[in-house]
Amino acid sequence: MATIRIRDNGPCLVDGDDVRVVDADGNEFPITRRPFTLCRCGHSENKPFCDGSHNREGFEAATRAGG
Repeated sequence: MATIRIRDNGPCLVDGDDVRVVDADGNEFPITRRPFTLCRCGHSENKPFCDGSHNREGFEAATRAGG
């Protein structure tokens, strides 16, 4: 099972062995390490994966479940 943790003002941390990342055409992105992070800020040079650009860009999005 995979767990996705949404980090405050940062990426989504994906942890688990049974997960794939695919594009709109169904093509799979290679995952070279686990856990891995997915970009939420839109500034990564390595989309859909995070490269830390959210820090430089001052991305803010504190998402919480249930509200």
